Amino acid sequence: MAVSDGRLRHTYADAAPVPFWLDRPGAPPPSASLATSTITDLAVVGGGFTGLWTAIQAKQEAPDRDVLLLEQDTVAFGASGRNGGFCDATLTHGLPNGIDRFPDEIETIDRLAAESFRGIEETVESYGIDCDWNRSGEVLVAREPHEVEWLHEAIELARRFGHDAVFLDRDEVRAELDSPTYLAGMWKRDRCAMVDPARLAWGLRRAASELGVRLYEHTPVTDISKTATGVALRAPCGTVDARRVVLATNGFPPLVRSIRRYVVPVYDYALMTEPLTAEQRSSIGWARRQGFGDSANHFHYYRLSDDGRILWGGYDAIYHWRNGVAPELEQREATFSTLARHFFQTFPQLEGLRFSHRWGGVIDTCSRFSVMFGTALDGRVAYAVGYTGMGVAASRFGARAALDLVDGRDTERTRLRLVRSRPVPFPPEPLRCMGIELTTRALTKADRNAGRRGPWLRMLDAVGLGFDS
Repeated sequence: MAVSDGRLRHTYADAAPVPFWLDRPGAPPPSASLATSTITDLAVVGGGFTGLWTAIQAKQEAPDRDVLLLEQDTVAFGASGRNGGFCDATLTHGLPNGIDRFPDEIETIDRLAAESFRGIEETVESYGIDCDWNRSGEVLVAREPHEVEWLHEAIELARRFGHDAVFLDRDEVRAELDSPTYLAGMWKRDRCAMVDPARLAWGLRRAASELGVRLYEHTPVTDISKTATGVALRAPCGTVDARRVVLATNGFPPLVRSIRRYVVPVYDYALMTEPLTAEQRSSIGWARRQGFGDSANHFHYYRLSDDGRILWGGYDAIYHWRNGVAPELEQREATFSTLARHFFQTFPQLEGLRFSHRWGGVIDTCSRFSVMFGTALDGRVAYAVGYTGMGVAASRFGARAALDLVDGRDTERTRLRLVRSRPVPFPPEPLRCMGIELTTRALTKADRNAGRRGPWLRMLDAVGLGFDS
């Protein structure tokens, strides 16, 4: 279905420019900001999933440990409150990427990923977190003939590791969700849940408070330095003197300068439809509410909310010069137009549907597509960053490993090369911006050329430097 630019814009012109998940009832009132200097055993910087899991696990492990969490805005303000809500039990952005980068320990990594996923589910149950947790799995769809073969290969690999994955032919995948663009599908039926990410974060905030974590929102940390007894964190109205610190700052400008070499912020965007009518819902099916995603380099992710809306995101990943991050970059007309066009190409039977919300924001990307770790200030500071859009499930493991590192523990986690090694750093500007632009163009060309990777992508593969979509 060809839709004019004017008609496309009409579908999202009146959409609220805020993340849908954060624009719903149930948000907790913000806590007080830090008003005076204080001391603590462990300070956590960042109120997203990694920061919340760090605080929770630290208190569960040692209830007498004083733990303080500082968030520059409010809990779930960043990527944790505006993502697609795919909780996929992988620490390496999927098995193929994990095997390529950590072949000798992928079995251990895969087991730890499953354990972390179960830990999230158990926490949701034990604390009664109402976050629409739904273990419906995820379906990857093929829209081009070469992608069908990719799905067969992915299923064979998943089954080798004991995952529950099945192939869906054209009729079978369209019986799950009806789009004329689908040729086949791979349904990953275990180890993946759909979740309302903001309500999960708000539930973890409550759990942290019940455990005794001291939470200060609207408290940006402006500087970090070593002291005789630990680390000093400077905020506008006071200083936190901490014995140890865990940084969980995602794609926002890091307090430790060395992180900037390894992590770049890229902007991801999404649209959310108004609730579907019964007739519209019947026209597409989707009775099981699985998450869906494309198999191309430039991919969409989409899922159904508990009130019958379709979240449609992805495709573009926009980098700005010198790791640019600013509120005005969260709205991008060109990307919203692209997303709307692709939506109606995928679901022509939904012509006339409008979008109620449009938003964007940074995700933290590193060259190996998975969380990376490090320490600073003589080991008194640890961090977990670089999840590359797959942090909902991996963040619990990331928090646990960061705690091990900052406490100087020798554990199964800290012995992993996943935790001990670092990805290939991104080059400085202007090479960074040029390289990302070249890679984006090369991925687009590969999608148009039956997935065949050209010389630039093959060179990046050889040196272990990548950039996802």
